[in-house]
Amino acid sequence: MRKKWVWLIPLIIAIILWEVIAIIINDPSLLPRFSMVIISFYELAIKGYLHPDISMSLYHFGIGLLAAFCVGVPLGILMGWFKKIFILLDPVVELIRPIPPLAWIPLIIAWIGLTHHAAGFIIFIGALFPIMISTYTGIKDTPKVLIDTGKVLGCTTDLKMIRYIALPYSLPSIATGTKMGMGVGWMCVVAAEMFGVSESGLGYRLFSEFYQWNQLDYVIAYMLLIGIIALILDRLFRYFVEDKLFKWKKGIVK
Repeated sequence: MRKKWVWLIPLIIAIILWEVIAIIINDPSLLPRFSMVIISFYELAIKGYLHPDISMSLYHFGIGLLAAFCVGVPLGILMGWFKKIFILLDPVVELIRPIPPLAWIPLIIAWIGLTHHAAGFIIFIGALFPIMISTYTGIKDTPKVLIDTGKVLGCTTDLKMIRYIALPYSLPSIATGTKMGMGVGWMCVVAAEMFGVSESGLGYRLFSEFYQWNQLDYVIAYMLLIGIIALILDRLFRYFVEDKLFKWKKGIVK
């Protein structure tokens, strides 16, 4: 039981330090107290901001992540299995991959305008490459002994070999890439929404209202909210994918 709740200790210490430092500074415009931020959560809930903003951000996040998964996994499979496709696509991928998602914003606004799909595209760019590269790595690293065994058992075509041998073997790598893509994509949500693609959303509210009004307690409250949602998404992914679907992959970690 003590091990189960030990993670609370550093969190409580951080909250106490925050409260003490804020009291010493005594300037809410620089650092609001933790208690003020908690009160801000209640005020934001009363004003009706939280539900529409969270829903809109999750909507944008869902668009981008789903598109990244649907594009990244097939491309990763093709690049990992067919050497000619890898040779063709690798220069393009390595040219585009280092470009930050934020750099795409002016171009996407010019192409799509201030729409939900524009926000989704920024998240898509952030999540795409972790998913694609992890899928490529998993497919490419399929052991030769499994491939030879598949041929003996009747996998005579590339399609069958990918479906029955390479893809099942690479699923843990795909899951890892998806988890990384979720993290990067969620970090892109605020940037994708701060330009007014909608009249709600965590990023929109954070920059278009709270920051401009110098409401630092509301700003920190939304920053914490972004972190809390990311933590919940991570725990849900771990529970349903890592703990349930890949229960056999736990290794020696207890």
